Amino acid sequence: MAQRKLSETAIKRLDKPGVYSDGDGLFLRVRKGGSKQFIFIYRRGKTRTELGLGGYAAGTAPVSLSLAREKADAIRDKLARGLDPAAERKPPRVVTFRHCMDELLAAKAPEWRNAKHRAQWEMTLREYAAPLHGLPVADIALGDVKACLMPHWQERPETADRLRSRIQAVIDYAIAHQWRTAGNPAIWRGLLDKVMPARSKLSRGHHAALNYGAVPETMAKLRESSGVAARCVEFLTLTCARSGEARGATFSEIDKEARTWTVPAERMKAGKEHVVPLCGRALEIIEAARQRATCDLVFGGGVADRPISDTAMTKALRLASPDKAATLHGMRSSFRDWAGDKTGFEREIAEGCLAHAVGNQVELAYRRGSALEKRRELMEAWASYCGI
Repeated sequence: MAQRKLSETAIKRLDKPGVYSDGDGLFLRVRKGGSKQFIFIYRRGKTRTELGLGGYAAGTAPVSLSLAREKADAIRDKLARGLDPAAERKPPRVVTFRHCMDELLAAKAPEWRNAKHRAQWEMTLREYAAPLHGLPVADIALGDVKACLMPHWQERPETADRLRSRIQAVIDYAIAHQWRTAGNPAIWRGLLDKVMPARSKLSRGHHAALNYGAVPETMAKLRESSGVAARCVEFLTLTCARSGEARGATFSEIDKEARTWTVPAERMKAGKEHVVPLCGRALEIIEAARQRATCDLVFGGGVADRPISDTAMTKALRLASPDKAATLHGMRSSFRDWAGDKTGFEREIAEGCLAHAVGNQVELAYRRGSALEKRRELMEAWASYCGI
């Protein structure tokens, strides 16, 4: 049993500042002014630890000598079991959204396709997700995510979708590290789609697509123009490429004998090399460009080592198109709608032409080939439909 040197009577008489022992680690500290507090002091190796047990006869929860002794007994019991009473008193670590965000951005560093891709992720999360930064990631609720998305939902729908996706990635990172046990409140299907206000345009609708019935007419008018922008739009349409992929095409990526264009992984959205079968007209465009080229770029913009601008291409498309809202990216949708409505080609082949991966991880692991010749057949059919 612990020594018991103090008594209620003795404590009440103590008025000299100092530390008075009750025995075996329990002390009473008397401060200037007369306030008194029970403390417990113990050592682990060279480390001295002091735990406050409460004020004597003071405050809203006064601690009597008998209660202080009970608390001291409990501490001694933990020490005897090899436990550290001080560690139990430390507040639990609070992991914030910002902490997870910073760690995720650092972890993804080797994955960035280029500096622009990295900057887009960082800007979206650091600026637009700022309302979530200080929140414990374990406590973020659906309403918090919704409030973060709403300022951008109608005015900047594409930005809002990217923001939601990146918030989801941060919270997934927290779940993977067991910093959050609840589900992910940034998931779209079955969750946010139930509470967010409707928009006139969502993912695919962000890029207005030309009705495929108007594509032949548009392509004919593009061929009437001699400009580089018109040639690049025509090439983009025939290859189902994204704008950046087409604008950045180089002669060194073209294999005339194989009639292919190999887009390197660093210029592909999915970060994987993509081989595009080229129809006759696409090869004609490339060879004509080669005759006037001053650098390796197929569609040079008139400035050394600079491709034609996206703006110039959009202008060329809208001059040729009956739909003045048509977009470059929307031409991919025109192709996909035509392939689904007017051909019998398998869905996987059409999606392959768009460089989309189709199927779950197991299917993709077994489907190693690129179905190049099947895609070539479909692309030739598309070129024929376009009036080439």
